[in-house]
Amino acid sequence: MFEKGLELKREFGEDAVCDFSLGNPDVPPPAKTREVLASIAESAVRPLGLGYCPNAGIPAVRDAMASYLSTQQETPVASKDVVMTVGAAGALVSFFRAVIEKGDEVITPAPYFVEYGAYCGHFGGVLKAVPSLPPTFRPDVAGIEKAITPKTRAIIVNSPNNPTGAIYSLEDMKAIAALVDKVNAERESIPGARPLFLLSDEPYRAFAYDGAKVPAVLPLTKWAVVLGSFSKTLSLAGERVGYLLANPQMPGQPQLVAAVTLTNRTLGYVNSPVIGQRLAAALLDQTVDLEIYDRRRKLMAKVLSDAGIEFEMPKGAFYFFAKSPVADDLKFVDALLAEKILVVTGKGFGFAGYVRLSCSVDEKIIARSAAGFKRAMEKFK
Repeated sequence: MFEKGLELKREFGEDAVCDFSLGNPDVPPPAKTREVLASIAESAVRPLGLGYCPNAGIPAVRDAMASYLSTQQETPVASKDVVMTVGAAGALVSFFRAVIEKGDEVITPAPYFVEYGAYCGHFGGVLKAVPSLPPTFRPDVAGIEKAITPKTRAIIVNSPNNPTGAIYSLEDMKAIAALVDKVNAERESIPGARPLFLLSDEPYRAFAYDGAKVPAVLPLTKWAVVLGSFSKTLSLAGERVGYLLANPQMPGQPQLVAAVTLTNRTLGYVNSPVIGQRLAAALLDQTVDLEIYDRRRKLMAKVLSDAGIEFEMPKGAFYFFAKSPVADDLKFVDALLAEKILVVTGKGFGFAGYVRLSCSVDEKIIARSAAGFKRAMEKFK
């Protein structure tokens, strides 16, 4: 879709194309970023200013992250519990390299971020998707429980969710955490059994609207691992700075952190980008202007509603997961493409019959797309 968007813009001009395909944050970083970058530039010219740092991250940055995450996760954590990574993606890949063996299973509610399967598949893992419950896309906890086998090594939850914008409730998160605890209690009596982890993938944590709250996962189970980044929160997607936090109450936690630190190095990441680490640490009290995304969310809802497209209003992130007017969502994608509107098929996220739209675009583009959505919908009446 990225290449298709460029092709259409070259052919018809930037103003003719409405590209909702990419989750590439376009809102400027916080104003303080300029000041912080200037400060980093001063220190960068010193010896090792841009050199290697410890594989788990700059010590002062890990200290700052521990303080920040202790508040966010409502649980005291220390710098030794945090590994700075190359984005949340690097955190997941490093974790899977540390724990996955060939044939291990990783469960996730569907729809899910499309690259999860590749992240665990690199090391012989198998992604098992459990369909969520439309129209709200609550996780199907009973379905997740049925999907667990002795080979299941992790459950990934992504809330606020890409692509649906759903925020999993505290009730649902408690139920999933209780399931993880139950499985691990049973495995304690099985020789050679390995634990089941709950991975909370949280790059969109700051994007919660209308008073919605994203539950902290660390208080819910000792087997929790939190993964996040500053790609969206600070509009630093290209700088690639993220983190992994392992619950300090987890049995064997020091060994897990050490293993992830090693895989972070041996996968070739070596260390999280030092400029990104310093930027993030200095901006932990900042976010991009979330009101801009909220205005876009409301405008997109109006555009889709006026066109007769069904959707659940997203509570978080910056995506809409809209219902296709026909069962084959690829046909709807093609109909929109004919109107120079780019969206992504739901099949790519493991949930056919829907399409994903990103709101990381200017409000003018959203408004301009209204007529095209209406014309596309007319083709299916």
